[in-house]
Amino acid sequence: MTIKVYNTLNRPTEIEKGKMVKFLREHLGEYGDPEPDIRKAINYSVKEFASFGGFTATISEGDVLKGVVVVNATGMSGYIPENILVYIATHGNHRGEGIGKKLMETVISHAKGDIALHVEENNPAKRLYEKFEFTNPYLEMRLKRKT
Repeated sequence: MTIKVYNTLNRPTEIEKGKMVKFLREHLGEYGDPEPDIRKAINYSVKEFASFGGFTATISEGDVLKGVVVVNATGMSGYIPENILVYIATHGNHRGEGIGKKLMETVISHAKGDIALHVEENNPAKRLYEKFEFTNPYLEMRLKRKT
């Protein structure tokens, strides 16, 4: 398996971004977002002039994309973690092969500072995060403005 990390110095092509967006949309299923939102997160993770450095990583075998993770840097520290793990997904046909674990190891080794993520209570990926010692110290609340 090949792991590729994209950042401000090694940005993906538009074709690669398109494949990652479609992959995440398909394999996040009910936990995903619309493609334009996924594209925004990927673009932010590799944006030019980002001094705090987010990244997107992929795992593939040959031409088969097996996993994608997107980490956005916040530019903050202390009161807000330096990184937000925005998306992580493994190919539905390749779950149970350790791809999620490899993606999480990549995140932890490349991210500078603390990492936050959001996960729904019933999402099976919650167990993976707990294995990597992620905890739930807060209850998140949001105000969603009507457009």
